[in-house]
Amino acid sequence: MSATVSPSTDGSSKEERLKQYLVEKAQDGEMYFKSKFIADDVGLSPKEIGALMVKLRDSASELEIEKWSYTSATTWRIERREALTA
Repeated sequence: MSATVSPSTDGSSKEERLKQYLVEKAQDGEMYFKSKFIADDVGLSPKEIGALMVKLRDSASELEIEKWSYTSATTWRIERREALTA
């Protein structure tokens, strides 16, 4: 994935870094991913991403976050709320 967020160097929280990454990736519509495949991009472990996704589902008003599949690892579906109303 091309857009990476530098781990901890920008002073933002882990949750904020993950949210920023997801907002950028879902810019053109919905996105599906497994935590293990974006872990390096956001500088977090897959386990941290999973825990943060649950928090973001309730707090990130600009994102629609849904658990999509549980086959071997949770797949998450992300969509920008702006895209939902367009």
